[in-house]
Amino acid sequence: MPSESTPAEPGPTGPILIAGARVIDPASGHDRIADIAIRDGRIAGIGPDLDRTDADRVIDAAGLIASPGLIDPHVHLREPGAEHKETIATGTRAALSGGFTTVCCMPNTGPCMDSPEVLGFVRQKAHETGRCRVFPVAAATVGRRGEQMVEIELCRRAGAVAFSDDGDVVQSAGMMKSIMTAVAHAGSVFMQHCQDTTLTQGSVMHAGSVATRLGLTGWPREAEEIIIERDARLSRATGCRYHVQHLSSGGSVEIVRRERSERGPNGVPFTAEASPHHLTLTHEACDGFNTAAKMNPPLREQADVDAVIEGVVDGTITILATDHAPHAPEEKAAPFDDAPFGIIGLETALSIYAEVLVHSGRMDWPAMLALMTVNPARLCGLDAGSGGPGLGSLAVGGPADVTLIDPDAAWTVTTDQLAGKSVNTPYLGRTARSRAVASIVGGRLAMRRENPADAGEFLVGNAEAMNAGS
Repeated sequence: MPSESTPAEPGPTGPILIAGARVIDPASGHDRIADIAIRDGRIAGIGPDLDRTDADRVIDAAGLIASPGLIDPHVHLREPGAEHKETIATGTRAALSGGFTTVCCMPNTGPCMDSPEVLGFVRQKAHETGRCRVFPVAAATVGRRGEQMVEIELCRRAGAVAFSDDGDVVQSAGMMKSIMTAVAHAGSVFMQHCQDTTLTQGSVMHAGSVATRLGLTGWPREAEEIIIERDARLSRATGCRYHVQHLSSGGSVEIVRRERSERGPNGVPFTAEASPHHLTLTHEACDGFNTAAKMNPPLREQADVDAVIEGVVDGTITILATDHAPHAPEEKAAPFDDAPFGIIGLETALSIYAEVLVHSGRMDWPAMLALMTVNPARLCGLDAGSGGPGLGSLAVGGPADVTLIDPDAAWTVTTDQLAGKSVNTPYLGRTARSRAVASIVGGRLAMRRENPADAGEFLVGNAEAMNAGS
């Protein structure tokens, strides 16, 4: 269940009034110019011309969008075990910078999040150092080795909001069926890293013309598609909610579209997410052995990019995530074969999604924001609190998590604009449009930008009280 308390000092604690924003709440369908009153960590009112006299802080939001706090269900915070890349403190700072008030962190840590004890460690660190809400995703197998299933129910009780061996696929169909059966019984969801490893031995980028030219081992689309096809059958057999992570192939979009159509709105949920880089970049970005563009799954061809965008627009892909994967500069400076896969994404995702989907005319703001708020909240069971509204919506009485967005802000992606610990992104130097200018978590102003082109000011030291019970 989402945390219901508020961040610890020294962030502003008194009542806040957001004045004159375009309030977009995809969960309720509301899209109107209104004020939002925030008190005691909750939304106290939404409407025109609310009383300002009670507010300790009035935020003039004319021309801004007020959205439910953005939620990212796929983030690598690296702690424990790889704190030189990112920590819970720095990763949640990056989240706030990008407008995300909630993140779900993946289990490929050291030690792996495969037990209640390690989950408890991550939750405690989030209490102590996190700047936004943090919910852990537990591994499905011990050590993510695909050999022994974790104690699914115990991990769920310890706070896991989903299960995944992300970074590795559950290769065995038999093990996968056992996991799905247990996850379904626990009422949770399984998130799959779709990669048939028998097809990707030594692969470092998409199997296409660029890999051939560079003399690198290619990674075929079929490695992703085969796992999705297999797991679709297992999901039906077990009744397990199933989610495809970081979809990259046009063929995968077709499989998910077919499966969702056949199941219908009342069938067992079968969902998929896209990441910013798979909507904007192709394997051409790897030319010159550019390790900043080395990703898993790999960047593919323009036809795949177009298919993934179409899948987002037509509702096949229902969630936009980042797969925020930080790495130290010296690691990405290695030869292409040896460099790690991954790109950071928390600080740039909103701008990239807005550019590709909204400013292009393919979607409107309410449709896009649904994929970044209420849909991920529902995926991870964060949309209901104790007897009331949960995360992912703007509802009177619900948690006051709000992202203020300047839809027309112009800024340039530079290293001094990045709030996390790592800077591994191929978007450096890119001029972006639309940006979060404030992030409010549990009723506290946690990040603000007086000028949308600024790096941002962070006002909350930690989120101990806010994350209690998360």
